[in-house]
Amino acid sequence: MALDYDFFSIEPVFSKPKKGKVLISEPFLGDQYFKRSVVLLTEHNKDGTVGFVLNKPVGIKIREVIKDFPNIESVVSLGGPVGTDTVHYLHTLGDMIPESVPVFQNIYWGGNFETVKNLLASGLIDETKIRFFVGYSGWAPKQLDNEISENSWVITQLHPKQIMENRSIDSWKKALVQLGKKYKLWANFPENPDMN
Repeated sequence: MALDYDFFSIEPVFSKPKKGKVLISEPFLGDQYFKRSVVLLTEHNKDGTVGFVLNKPVGIKIREVIKDFPNIESVVSLGGPVGTDTVHYLHTLGDMIPESVPVFQNIYWGGNFETVKNLLASGLIDETKIRFFVGYSGWAPKQLDNEISENSWVITQLHPKQIMENRSIDSWKKALVQLGKKYKLWANFPENPDMN
C-alpha cells in the first residue's frame, strides 16, 4: 500500500529562510555540528546567513570562558563551527544594551559587551534574559538555500521564550513535535536505525 506522502520530504512550514526563523535539522543529518540541531537565524541576506545552534550546551560556565567575567551560572552553548574562538550572545534586553541588533519580537543579538558585564555584575539582569554561545553558524550566499532544497532543514518559528529557555539537547525533539504528526515521527526516530 502506498503512502499519501513522502516521509523524508520536508513540507514547508515557512518556505523561506530569513532573520528570526528557526532551522530544525532532519533526523539523519550527519554533520557533527548540526546533527539534530535547532538554529536561530540572526541574519539572512544576499551576503549569506548567520545563526546560532540553540540546543548544544557544552557544560562550561561563561565565567570559565571569559577572564574577569561576573560570577554568574550561565552555561555556554556551541553556536556553530565558525569562529569558535569568539563569544556571542542573544538577549531580550533591547535598548538596555547599546548596539544590539534586533532579530525578531523581543530577541536581540550582540551589543556593547562592557554594558552586558556591568548589568550582570550589578544584578540588573538575570541569566534567563541572556544566552552565550561559543562560535556561530554561517552559510555562504545560496549555501543554505541549497541545503534546504536537499531536505536538510525544516524552517519554522519558535516563541521567544522557547529560544531563551529551551537550552537542552531535547529541544530538537520538542521543536519537531510542535510541527505535527509527520515531524513527531521524525522526533522519535532513533539516531542509529541499525541499532534497532
